[in-house]
Amino acid sequence: MAEIEISIFARGCLSRRVKGMQDLRQRIATLEAERNAQRCTISWRFTSNDARDKLHDLYPIVNNNLD
Repeated sequence: MAEIEISIFARGCLSRRVKGMQDLRQRIATLEAERNAQRCTISWRFTSNDARDKLHDLYPIVNNNLD
């Protein structure tokens, strides 16, 4: 999720020249307020089980038996 948000902010805030840190902070704050007002969410198109099937090395099955 963090990478998706970074990409959105990069496209929204860094698509044109930044004059300085204050300008960047203002752009970020504006975009953040817009996204929060829109209540933006991420719609995942796969389940955890799908991820485990396709990316088995990255999503191992965890055994939670505490017996």
